[in-house]
Amino acid sequence: MKTLIKSLALALTVSFATSAATFANPNPGGRTAAVASYQSSVYTTINGKLSIALDKQTVGAVDVRLKNDKGDVLYSQHLGKKESQYRTRLNLSELPDGAYEVEITNGVDKTTHKLTLSTKTPTTPSRLVAMN
Repeated sequence: MKTLIKSLALALTVSFATSAATFANPNPGGRTAAVASYQSSVYTTINGKLSIALDKQTVGAVDVRLKNDKGDVLYSQHLGKKESQYRTRLNLSELPDGAYEVEITNGVDKTTHKLTLSTKTPTTPSRLVAMN
């Protein structure tokens, strides 16, 4: 009789522990279960525009942001789970001179590209050549 009670108690303990493990949160902290890996390319064109090219997996979302040096978001684009490619060309001619940053993130990994805008001031020649 004692062995029957011991084996029954052991079976109940194992079944309780197994069922408690199945009810546990498999994703603690609220992190997204699927994270999309991505490849990005950020470059400037001859016309002074900023080109952004992004290829990503279709398992998660990716955000693209253009920020100024104060951290203000000037441009933002959210790519959903089902999107796999994103191409854009931003016109930077209306932005004032300064430091900017393109931030690409999937919620876990973050890639930043630094960008500096500066305008050259025209200079007058410092030497004059005259002939008599």
